[in-house]
Amino acid sequence: MALFFQQFLNGLTLGGVYSLVALGLTLVYGILHVPNFAHGALYMAGAYVSYYAMTTLGLNYWLAMLAAAAVVAVLSMLADRLVFHPLRNAPEIHDMIAAIGILLFLEAGAQALWGADFHRMPTPYGQMVEFLGLTAPMQRLLIIVAAFGLMVLLHLFLTRTVTGSTIMAMAQNREGAALVGIDATRVTLLVFAISGALAAIAATLYAPINLVYPSMGNLVITKAFVIIILGGMGSIPGAIVGGLIIGMAESFGGFYISTDYKDIIAFMLLVIILSIRPQGLFAAKTA
Repeated sequence: MALFFQQFLNGLTLGGVYSLVALGLTLVYGILHVPNFAHGALYMAGAYVSYYAMTTLGLNYWLAMLAAAAVVAVLSMLADRLVFHPLRNAPEIHDMIAAIGILLFLEAGAQALWGADFHRMPTPYGQMVEFLGLTAPMQRLLIIVAAFGLMVLLHLFLTRTVTGSTIMAMAQNREGAALVGIDATRVTLLVFAISGALAAIAATLYAPINLVYPSMGNLVITKAFVIIILGGMGSIPGAIVGGLIIGMAESFGGFYISTDYKDIIAFMLLVIILSIRPQGLFAAKTA
């Protein structure tokens, strides 16, 4: 039974990280209605900014996380202003190609600055702790608490504030929102900033128990796409539930079946669930 709960804890860790990345991705999709393939590169950029802030600038873990969130939020807004905004009236395939271009540019930039080697991010929370009879690294518990805390805060922001309501209105009907006086440019920039910040925070939380390297965002963003398709394109609850499903499936599947098939399990689940419910687990919605 202890092993079962250990895997459950690991599943919550993975699910929390995946959900944060998928939430940012689904927010941007709600505005652009185009998959943002560059989101994985923003995740990678967040990890590198945190790594640089801690190892070179000497900042503590939390200040490094804030710095990463701020830098990646700015990068995300620049991507919208310089790349996506000029393509607003272009065919959707142009946005997708542009997003891939941003992905390759950021990966090449990270490799030029830090090299292609793997890096280990330091953490002040590397000690083991006893939790409900289980032994787990404190960093994993921190990931769970921080990730789900951020999800609650994001939900409250989107549902209880005027600014959040404008984001929801934009996601539902961009033209209608503009007709009632909502500043589409301001809201779009805000959504890109939130999306980038979530990716950077997720990367900073997960990097100490993983590694930092230029292509680290590729597999994460692939799974994030699986999650938002699984949960329903544009659905925020779907992104959260889908992330937990994939996290649990990988944790238990890797333990009880084989770690060699851990990454395949997500795609197997996608095929099975979509064959039963093609629209995803949740109807396409933004709240």
